[in-house]
Amino acid sequence: MGKVWFVGAGPGAPDLITVRGARLLAEAGAILYTGSLVAETVLQWATPECEIADSKTMALAEVTAWLLDRAQRHAVVVRLQTGDPTLYGVVAELARPLDAAGIPVGIVSGVSSAMASAAAAGECLTLPELTQTVIFTRLSERTAMPESESFASLAAHGCTLCIFLSIERIDAVVTQLIAAGWAETAPIVIVHKATWPDEVVLRGTLNDIVAQCRAAQIDRQALILVSPALGARFRASNTTSKLYDAAFPRRFRPAQPTSED
Repeated sequence: MGKVWFVGAGPGAPDLITVRGARLLAEAGAILYTGSLVAETVLQWATPECEIADSKTMALAEVTAWLLDRAQRHAVVVRLQTGDPTLYGVVAELARPLDAAGIPVGIVSGVSSAMASAAAAGECLTLPELTQTVIFTRLSERTAMPESESFASLAAHGCTLCIFLSIERIDAVVTQLIAAGWAETAPIVIVHKATWPDEVVLRGTLNDIVAQCRAAQIDRQALILVSPALGARFRASNTTSKLYDAAFPRRFRPAQPTSED
């Protein structure tokens, strides 16, 4: 009886998979990857004799059956998923029958496209005294949102939003952000296929981002970033973190007197 590992492939670049994830790919006797989202270059860590299959045409029962079968034949089986398996994935659905069959399951975290997109755009998702909260969310569509988590109510917080799986409805995103109180001049960043060779970063405001997306023909595999922290690198500010403030005492560094003391 082998062990099935749900491994996060990261956002796309093969060297952004974790060391642990790459090691498991090298040890795996069988790998099932989501070919519609995971870059095939990540499979370079697998051995030539490894059995590799693409799940993009499979339904849930077929994926489950494949994992159950290969766990009877190999010590290490990997289900390779985009980004991080615990975020917008189906680990619970896939692990349940494995648990019932007594097959051990492990999860290896991966770099989320939210983090990769912020890095690609050169942005920080938090900023002292401006926003210290990051919300990962999406528009309600085929997968309905819980009533208490409507996009409008989350957007009304005015903090950083990382909006997944919604680029096809960028016009609705903009409309709901403005309705929630965001200014039409609020900055927004779209990152298409973060860390892939054909990565695209669009910068704009709520006023013009829909037109930019249409012109660039970006309607899938893109993350939407909205935050009061966007563009902070290029704005003068007197607000700084307490982390390196000389007057702020820390465990390994006593407060230093200022000229006013």
